[in-house]
Amino acid sequence: MTLSRWIDSPIGGLMLRGDGEHLVAVDFDAEPGEDTASDDAVLVEADRQLSTYFAGGLTRFDLPLAAGGTPFQRRVWDLLVTVPFGATTSYGAIAAELGLSPGASRAVGSANGSNPIPVVVPCHRVIGSSGRLTGYAGGLARKQALLDLENPALF
Repeated sequence: MTLSRWIDSPIGGLMLRGDGEHLVAVDFDAEPGEDTASDDAVLVEADRQLSTYFAGGLTRFDLPLAAGGTPFQRRVWDLLVTVPFGATTSYGAIAAELGLSPGASRAVGSANGSNPIPVVVPCHRVIGSSGRLTGYAGGLARKQALLDLENPALF
């Protein structure tokens, strides 16, 4: 059974989803009212950490995560959490860190776009090799807002 907790944030309503032991998803554009476990300890802690992050007081999340995904997707997501707060990387750089050819940047982009735990697993920190903002499942305006929160001088 999936548990859920709605929170308001500067980037819109977020639905935190958990399995009772892990955070498994963060959904954008959520509406209040579909909470099923507002007192679940993991979801309460995720809410606390996200609120602190949005207030500028947290640079790294410490939550138990279970994102699912393919082995390749999990390798990409594992690298995303190593991108420092306020910094960016590119799809090609992640491909290189995985020991893949530059042509694998599209596969990295696909895995990045499939990240079910955005913000906490900071897929917004990945930009195009040209240094420009590129696609984001939550929309480019939301990506820009997250990057501005972390480092207003980036863009």
